[in-house]
Amino acid sequence: MVSRGPVAASDADRQTWLERWQNWHDGRPLLLNAEGMEASDLRRAGFWPLMTPATLAMLPLGSEPEMRAGLKQKWRNRLNRAESEKIKVTRHVLSRDHWLLKAELDQARAKGYRGLPPAFSAAFSAANPGQALVFEARYRNTPVAAALILRHGLMATWQMGHSNDTGRKLNAMNLLLWRAMVYLSQNGHQELDLGILNRDDARGLTHFKLGTGAEARAQSGTWLHQGALAPLARRLPLGLAA
Repeated sequence: MVSRGPVAASDADRQTWLERWQNWHDGRPLLLNAEGMEASDLRRAGFWPLMTPATLAMLPLGSEPEMRAGLKQKWRNRLNRAESEKIKVTRHVLSRDHWLLKAELDQARAKGYRGLPPAFSAAFSAANPGQALVFEARYRNTPVAAALILRHGLMATWQMGHSNDTGRKLNAMNLLLWRAMVYLSQNGHQELDLGILNRDDARGLTHFKLGTGAEARAQSGTWLHQGALAPLARRLPLGLAA
């Protein structure tokens, strides 16, 4: 499986990989979550489309003044209000028993969405010491919101977040994400992945993500290369492959 790839310095390098990857592969099926590739090129290489492209919210990180200037006005106003409240923000490494993991599981069941299970985040934290960070907001000594950030190389991922009614009234998640942005930028990260944009089923969350100044970046879909399917994939009408 190649997820969010292949990583290449240029479009030409990516095209070269597409033409030659089988030279380095052992013939088993390959699942590709493609990025920066054209459907016509993937079809020509014998890949069969499995899922339509997703769009991600990718947030460039920079200096604090630059990032603050990039915030949408309503997002910045909510951040200003949160900063005026008596909210205490802490940062610590994710533990297996942190309340955010159960809150995420309950939230997913209640809202009917599926993602990587909370156990994945706990395993990531155990395998990558210090790289799974929880930013937690407390109001009057009570947790009201938390966000989990996974750090990996020059990038980081907003893995999950949860806010209760009090946290939402206080705009605590705006404050947590802002603090995470500043921390990540100061510690060598260049980009924060805020996850998939779903304008149909999660319009409010989509506005929240884009309000940070993140850009909507379309992916190239999920594709499968399997020997028996490859000849059929090359003849698949392009309209069905896009």
